[in-house]
Amino acid sequence: MPTSILPYGSWKSPITSDLIVAGSIRLGEIQLDGETLYWSEGRPAESGRNAIAAWRPNGQIQDKIQDILPLPFNVRTRVHEYGGGSYLVAEGTVYFSNFADQRLYRQSAGHQPMSAAPEPITPEVGFRYADAVLDRPRNRLICVREDHTAAGEPVNTIAALNLSTL
Repeated sequence: MPTSILPYGSWKSPITSDLIVAGSIRLGEIQLDGETLYWSEGRPAESGRNAIAAWRPNGQIQDKIQDILPLPFNVRTRVHEYGGGSYLVAEGTVYFSNFADQRLYRQSAGHQPMSAAPEPITPEVGFRYADAVLDRPRNRLICVREDHTAAGEPVNTIAALNLSTL
């Protein structure tokens, strides 16, 4: 087999960046709700989607870890362009920002988490949401809201979403 010497970096390598990261799952945003542990998973094999997984301390080993949201939902916010604080789990319900439309959704995280599609709880306008916390005494979510409905810099506010009326 003939050998050729080529200048550094001029040959096509069989090792690509996609090959390197294909099996690398990024873990983050750990939350605890009762005895159930939740976390986000960045999944390169799913086009970089951020999923939510849960571990429950009951059942068989293979049944303990579950995906909470179906495809194509991607848990990620663009608030301040950096994201973070993209979901909250409270009392068996997951509230999350979906990357495609930046709306907030809710999903029951019960024992059959993907039995129903997530329900949108914010309107289809130019808002982005992040860092939600549950205000149980007033039955509302408090979160950062970024308003992109007007030209220029977005307007940041602390917003309260009444869960009784959603």
